[in-house]
Amino acid sequence: MYSFKIDFADPRDDAAARLRFGARNPRATLVARTLAEVRPVLDAVEDAARAGAWVVGQLRYEAAPAFDAALRTHAADGPLAWFAVFDAPEPWDDALAPGDATVQWDEALARPAFDAAIARIRSAIAAGECYQVNYTAPLSGRLQGDALALFDALRRAQPGGYAAYLDMGDEATLSVSPELFFDWRAGADGAGDILTRPMKGTAARGATLDEDAASAAQLRASPKERAENVMIVDLLRNDLSRIAQPHSVRVPRLFHTQALPTVWQMTSDVVARTRAGTRLADVFGALFPCGSVTGAPKRSAMQQIHALESAPRGVYCGAVGVVRPGGAGGVAATFNVPIRTVALRGAQVTCGIGSGITAGSQAADEWREWAAKRVFVERASEPFDLLETLALDGGVLRHRAEHLARMTAAAAHFGRPWDAARVQSCLHALCAAHGAGLWRVRLLLDAQGAPRAEAFVLQPTAQPVVLALATRPFADAHGEFTRHKTTRRAHYAAFAPPPGVFDTLLYNTAGEITESTFGNVAALLDGHWITPPLACGLLPGVGRAALLREGRVQEGVLRLQDVARVERWAFVNSLRGWLDATLAMP
Repeated sequence: MYSFKIDFADPRDDAAARLRFGARNPRATLVARTLAEVRPVLDAVEDAARAGAWVVGQLRYEAAPAFDAALRTHAADGPLAWFAVFDAPEPWDDALAPGDATVQWDEALARPAFDAAIARIRSAIAAGECYQVNYTAPLSGRLQGDALALFDALRRAQPGGYAAYLDMGDEATLSVSPELFFDWRAGADGAGDILTRPMKGTAARGATLDEDAASAAQLRASPKERAENVMIVDLLRNDLSRIAQPHSVRVPRLFHTQALPTVWQMTSDVVARTRAGTRLADVFGALFPCGSVTGAPKRSAMQQIHALESAPRGVYCGAVGVVRPGGAGGVAATFNVPIRTVALRGAQVTCGIGSGITAGSQAADEWREWAAKRVFVERASEPFDLLETLALDGGVLRHRAEHLARMTAAAAHFGRPWDAARVQSCLHALCAAHGAGLWRVRLLLDAQGAPRAEAFVLQPTAQPVVLALATRPFADAHGEFTRHKTTRRAHYAAFAPPPGVFDTLLYNTAGEITESTFGNVAALLDGHWITPPLACGLLPGVGRAALLREGRVQEGVLRLQDVARVERWAFVNSLRGWLDATLAMP
């Protein structure tokens, strides 16, 4: 059974209601399996919408030669265009899919191959063959669980934007793209307004509010990122001029920074007024594929892509969207650029990751950008709960307000429902059942916002505890599952302490001490107790924050070379408080 869910932002009004609907069992499907069939399918899509139907579907990247034979691609691995026609949409169902979904991803592109590709692109740019190439590679994996559950997890990981779930029988597309390809609203004669919003320019989100603001400011000011954006804006201006009324192409907004959960993205708006007689196939003929996922000039950039990438992109970097009636015989068509998109065949899943490479691109920077972009799918690939661990002493929860404030922030970060009254009720019931003694309480919040609390007897800890210095850097120090406390702890489990050791002392790739696997740390150095700042990459512990407020410790960077000079150590968390510690060196 075919099924579809569309959750698109209104690209022309941030405050407007989203276009949200479901659909099942179309009355017709329109499929293009050859290049010659692509334009006729798009004509049929438009005719159906002008006659009152709603149409949902997609084009693969490999459909490009249907519009320009000089656009080079690999052979497609499925239908070039696929659309479903409905008499009317069904109401959006807010209920989340039952069950969970887990994806086991294979290793991504190896770093030496990545570096070689970047060097090859820069050589081509230096030779004058092109001036930007959007280079990509696929992640591959296997799904365990339900596809709709994975789509729900992807929407939580990448909220907003232009999300679409297309179950087409033999394959499914799960897109949570933040990028608009085009929004075209035309009258019966084809004349109308068209908006494109290319997304080019990326910066990772900061670990703190100050770092985050600085990252956005650096993106806006970066000559390299601005140049990359302008190149694509110019390409889109030229593409739109092919279907635009004279002198109607404009750029009303340039270098807008958009906050996504894991990255800042730079977008610009390019608009035009389409000429009378313009058809949907003409819009695709002028614009497809979007220049933001090809590079510029488009023909030469796509030749480079064909040489560098060994397999078809599929729906990734193609188009996914909705064509619907526009009133009085008109039409409204909204399509995303399917980045942040998972393609599913049976249990096999793929997800493309890429970036625009220019003369100023450095392989190390692009590698970090790819890592930041793939976080959305990693977040969605394994179910997890938000977690707070509190001490319950004589029926009173220690630092209750601070723990709830931290969980509130985590819920906002991960897009989870937060009902404060429901959480308080859950804790009240647990406290009433454990009114005497000392307990370790685990407060959990699941993906649907349902809280649950568990209590375990808390035994006293003998002091001093023994810490052991990690034998390698903690690569996930700046990850979101380090900054926020959850049940996803595989990155910490890899640093489990050896027998006889209380916990492992971690340090980041810059050689800065961060925390231990389940607590913060403090060190007496040069007569002052210091604790690593959040910028080093660590959980903002509730116990740590209390010590800072009291003035018992102050923030200070502690490097590996300083460890030998530390006079005393302490392990700190809200549950156990301050524990004197000694450090066992490897």
